[in-house]
Amino acid sequence: MVPEMIPETFAAESGRLSEVVAGLDDAAFARPTPCDPWTVAELACHVEMTMRRLPGMLAAPEPSGPGLVSAAGYYRADQRFSAATNTDRIQSAQRGAAALGGAADRARDFGDARQQAWAALRAAPPGRVVRTRHGDRMLLTEFLRTRVLELAVHGLDLAAALERPPWMTAPAADATEDLLLPAGAGARLRADTGWDQVTLIAALTGRRPVTAAETQLIRSAGAGRLTFG
Repeated sequence: MVPEMIPETFAAESGRLSEVVAGLDDAAFARPTPCDPWTVAELACHVEMTMRRLPGMLAAPEPSGPGLVSAAGYYRADQRFSAATNTDRIQSAQRGAAALGGAADRARDFGDARQQAWAALRAAPPGRVVRTRHGDRMLLTEFLRTRVLELAVHGLDLAAALERPPWMTAPAADATEDLLLPAGAGARLRADTGWDQVTLIAALTGRRPVTAAETQLIRSAGAGRLTFG
């Protein structure tokens, strides 16, 4: 996917998830998710927090320095996925969700975060460079690839928790497949397995059980280059 399409892809996928969140009641927010120990409310809060960082990143001065980290390089095995960081990630979302009073507040808070992020992105100039909370210096479009992946895969988690069909948008599926696999490998792997894109992404990210034969196909396709918390 060309960089120019990434902001609109983020807008579409975050908008779709915002619509889902707006339609949930308290019972739905209380459901457990595959991202143990998070409930739907806590996982939605985690996703919301990732969007809330964007306006602050773009309000900060553009960082200078040598080198740029790619979207794939962002998902490297270092302290960002350590046990301590993962624990903080879990607890932050739990605290954030507990601070909201009910379904209406949760939906409004999520929608506000999405709108503020999208407004900041629309105002950003082409070629903007940002500094992530982990210290990476990245092109905004590369960082947005990571946000699209987060929206897409956590959307699968929320769909499973709510017992609904996945709602992943086609552009988000394209961007996520491109990030998870080397160029061209996705199409070959889908042809070999008969999977559609959403099923492929679920399998690649541990959200769908795979057989030994499917595991071998996935490995031969070059998957497994990203680290997740």
